[in-house]
Amino acid sequence: MSVDHVEQTTGGDDEQGVTARAAALRYYSVAPGVSLNVRSGPGTGYPTVRTLPAGAKVPIYCQSPGTKVTGPYGTSSIWDNIDNGEYVSDAYIYTGADGYVAPRCA
Repeated sequence: MSVDHVEQTTGGDDEQGVTARAAALRYYSVAPGVSLNVRSGPGTGYPTVRTLPAGAKVPIYCQSPGTKVTGPYGTSSIWDNIDNGEYVSDAYIYTGADGYVAPRCA
């Protein structure tokens, strides 16, 4: 076997890369009956930027340590990044795990 052409990928947003990342993204449920504050950073000291309605489902792009919060799913200092500059306490998100389920935020 010989190689006539080698193409290096740079991790850009080509159509196949975007499709693969979108297919791998999971959505997680907010605790039932809870309207959840979305904060601008990983902690209760950050301003609220919006509120998620009861029954919402969110993606988790990455996770950061932050303020310890007690919620329906226990006590956690993990905060889930659900959008650019938007975080929610993992204690209110059903991930099925007690630890990190996504990479740590940079």
